[in-house]
Amino acid sequence: MSTPFPFTAVVGQDDLRLALLLNAVSPAVGGVLVRGEKGTAKSTAVRALSVLMPEVDVVAGCRFSCDPDAPDPACPDGPHDGGPYVSRPARTVELPVGASEDRLVGALDIERALAEGVKAFEPGLLADAHRGILYVDEVNLLHDHLVDLLLDAAAMGASYVEREGVSVRHAARFLLVGTMNPEEGELRPQLLDRFGLTVEVAASREPDQRVEVVRRRLAYDDDPDGFAARWADEESAVRARIAAARGLLPSVRLGDAALRQIAATCAAFEVDGMRADIVMARTATALAAWAGRTEVLPEDVRQAALLALPHRRRRNPFDAPGLDEDKLDETLEEFGGSDDDPDTDPDPDPDGPGGGGQPPQDGPEGDVPSGDVPAQGEPSQDEPSQDGKAPAGQGAGEQSPVRAAEPFRTKMLSVPGLGEGAAGRRSRARTEHGRTTGSRRPRGTLTKLHLAATVRAAAPHQRARGRSGPGLVVRRDDLRQATREGREGNLVLFVVDASGSMAARQRMGAVKGAVLSLLLDAYQRRDKVGLVTFRGSAAEVALPPTSSVDAAAARLESLPTGGRTPLAAGLLRAHEVLRVERLRDAARRPLVVVVTDGRATGGPEPVALAGRAARLFAADQLASVVVDCEAGPVRLGLAGRLADELGGTAVTLDELRADSIAGLVREVQGTSRRAA
Repeated sequence: MSTPFPFTAVVGQDDLRLALLLNAVSPAVGGVLVRGEKGTAKSTAVRALSVLMPEVDVVAGCRFSCDPDAPDPACPDGPHDGGPYVSRPARTVELPVGASEDRLVGALDIERALAEGVKAFEPGLLADAHRGILYVDEVNLLHDHLVDLLLDAAAMGASYVEREGVSVRHAARFLLVGTMNPEEGELRPQLLDRFGLTVEVAASREPDQRVEVVRRRLAYDDDPDGFAARWADEESAVRARIAAARGLLPSVRLGDAALRQIAATCAAFEVDGMRADIVMARTATALAAWAGRTEVLPEDVRQAALLALPHRRRRNPFDAPGLDEDKLDETLEEFGGSDDDPDTDPDPDPDGPGGGGQPPQDGPEGDVPSGDVPAQGEPSQDEPSQDGKAPAGQGAGEQSPVRAAEPFRTKMLSVPGLGEGAAGRRSRARTEHGRTTGSRRPRGTLTKLHLAATVRAAAPHQRARGRSGPGLVVRRDDLRQATREGREGNLVLFVVDASGSMAARQRMGAVKGAVLSLLLDAYQRRDKVGLVTFRGSAAEVALPPTSSVDAAAARLESLPTGGRTPLAAGLLRAHEVLRVERLRDAARRPLVVVVTDGRATGGPEPVALAGRAARLFAADQLASVVVDCEAGPVRLGLAGRLADELGGTAVTLDELRADSIAGLVREVQGTSRRAA
């Protein structure tokens, strides 16, 4: 096993290190979600934490890490009645983004269960992580069915494996730690709320700190063991401090004044439910224990709010996490008070043990930051300028960006046919989870048994196999895999007309509101999104296909308008984007959403060129919908004609609303390139 980078050698990232240490002191805090750009020591710090965790006592030979003082009565390896135990380090178990369900929860041998009636169970990662750390890198990219299993285990403290009436249960209580880059998409609200704390990390912009980061990382890479040995004393000191804080934790007093501040803060910031109050209380208590105190002080409540509330205030994926610190201070001051306890020290020594609750070391990240990454907010060569200036060749007549109208709930637009893409919530697809539609012979490991089909396959051979008792003689060739139908996520590519005609009569605000509504719908349905815009004399890819719908919303908000309408250029650029994306992810079916009034101007024969470009989509059988933005008493119906050329359908802005009377769910017309 390789030597991990020492936790105390991580430079800076005080909030990250503090959040991890608080969870080490009190696992009841509920884990931590680390958000930030790549190369900021997220994974390094998490992997280093396990070395500092106190050892755990486990029943000897138990694959499920049962506590000898309180063994799980339902443990598959039990019952455990006394017997020997061993001490071992706490485990850090990593859950890969692409893991299978069986790898996470464990696998049950269906063939032996049917033929022999025994539960031959191979534990999964949840069993390995029991009483340790479950670490999920890129947790926002985790498949929905794995997220559901994590939610169940986190809520119940146990994992259940069921296969056609045969079930196994075991304890699964773990410290959940996740890292993510927000640019790659946000996290489901249900899983987001399961993380007790969240921290934002970023690479330091101070040259001296960056130099220290590189110096330490290079020294570690050259001699990991020697580097770790130089930090052994600091590691031992932090390990001893964690153990002392754990011992002090039961004695920490959370007074009524602190509880009032916690409740008032959660109410003031309008967080949902009561989990935030409980997490804040546990975090404030852990902060006091970490600082060597037995009384929770107002500064503990404030620090707990900064760690526990930002991710619980998001109302939609376009809200940036964060907390108004001025409002926080006003709330704490308004509801502050004293419990009239003479032992309370109102002015603790800021230089005392853990003054302010900070870890015992400062400086920037322990990972080498990625090089040559544009600063935040700086456009790349393929992105539009954020200062509102038109890209080269787009001509004059530009107008300032307008704000989007309030988003609304949209009708569902889906791709026809039956796909096989990544699990999602938009179009019909063959998936591992969903409604059972039939059976087939398994290809590789059997994951979902079709019991009736298996019995039918085995029944004709019972006499030849010498069956003499009531049991069914089942061979591997008899097993049948259930085929299921669920929903997949699609690539929703928005092609937005930003020309002068769209800006007329204040339409662009309504158009942006409609696209924002569709982006919100794409987020909820687990789609990838892309954005192509056209105006002046050219089209550009404002956002390449990505899972980050909030990035698309930001590009849309800053989108300027003006100039002619190069419709053909927009369609051709979108067609090229889809061609490249098909090479990267052939299974993900695209849905093209063209937002325009249908006009085509500029250059020779603009209408004819647009028609020819549209027919490329029809020839490739690409599902498409045109959002008709034409307004005014006289309508030319150009968007409807464009939809006919595309082989798709057209909807007006009013018809796009889910609560309109124009109809119910509207499926895009046309033939899918992967139609069943």
